[in-house]
Amino acid sequence: MAIYHTDVAIIGAGPSGLFMVFEAGFLGYSSVVLDALPHIGGQLAALYPEKPIYDVPGHPAILAGDLVGNLAKQAAPYNPTFLLGEAVADIQDGPSGGFVLTRAGADEVHAKVVIIAGGGGMFTPRKPVGLPNLPEYEAAGSVCYAITQKQALAGQQVVLAGGGDSAVDWAVELADLAAHVHLVHRRNDFRAAPATVAAMQGLVQQGKITLHTPYQLAELHGADGRLAGVTLHDPEGAARQIAATALVCCFGLAPNVGPMEGWNLGLERGVIPVNRATMETARRGVLCIGDMAAYEGKVALILTGFAEAAVAAKTAMALIHPEKRFKVQYSTSKGVPNAPSGS
Repeated sequence: MAIYHTDVAIIGAGPSGLFMVFEAGFLGYSSVVLDALPHIGGQLAALYPEKPIYDVPGHPAILAGDLVGNLAKQAAPYNPTFLLGEAVADIQDGPSGGFVLTRAGADEVHAKVVIIAGGGGMFTPRKPVGLPNLPEYEAAGSVCYAITQKQALAGQQVVLAGGGDSAVDWAVELADLAAHVHLVHRRNDFRAAPATVAAMQGLVQQGKITLHTPYQLAELHGADGRLAGVTLHDPEGAARQIAATALVCCFGLAPNVGPMEGWNLGLERGVIPVNRATMETARRGVLCIGDMAAYEGKVALILTGFAEAAVAAKTAMALIHPEKRFKVQYSTSKGVPNAPSGS
């Protein structure tokens, strides 16, 4: 069993968690970051690393994967320890103060402060029902629930299933890359942004996208996990067959708070109420930032999580060193270890 000792344990390696490493390190505190996913970046890395984000200050547009990479570089001078691929099972009070976090693999993390930055908790993709051979195609990579490398779909017959932003965005994005794009939705109307729907309709007129509405997935066809076609059914049961070499199901994610229910955090409907002034939960010494943190007027954006990380770092200092008076320090004056020089 490995035992880790740290000032701050951060649960969640998404953007808020990564920036939390910087904010804690800037005040002189060490961090261990834990995540159930096998990689850093949270939903940005798992779902849309190649999609641009437009509302990160200072970046008119930045790919989600690039933002994750930049946040990792920003955290690197403070030498965080990453424990990935396994969820935190429990948070117990430490025998002499602080907390002991345990994982299924029997690792222990002893921390003075815990900061939950877990987005909406743990997520699993919503899958289509009634497809008995689905696992075979999933295992071979013919069916997936997120596009992490769009070039892998170049020249393919791609079926996108879903009617929200993700499905429509990717239909537009792949229209000039794939051999052809089929978009399947069980309704005639789409829940995506009107401008993107208009762009999609234009590509339909150009023959680059074929719409199948109102239809649902009924059968997958192929051999050895390699997809060759998909059968669709309309509401009356009439069948339509289309050629396909890749199926991307964009049905969203199902949140799962997992063991957090038993951590005495005051969890309510999948979010954790916090004191906005401190980001502290109902359990003293356990803070929460990012999408899971709930308070009146909350705006669930990445930039909000960044600001919450700064507040949480101040609170962590008050908890670890209550005798110290917090004073705002500016990175332009203090600098960071091994920082690149400006140009």
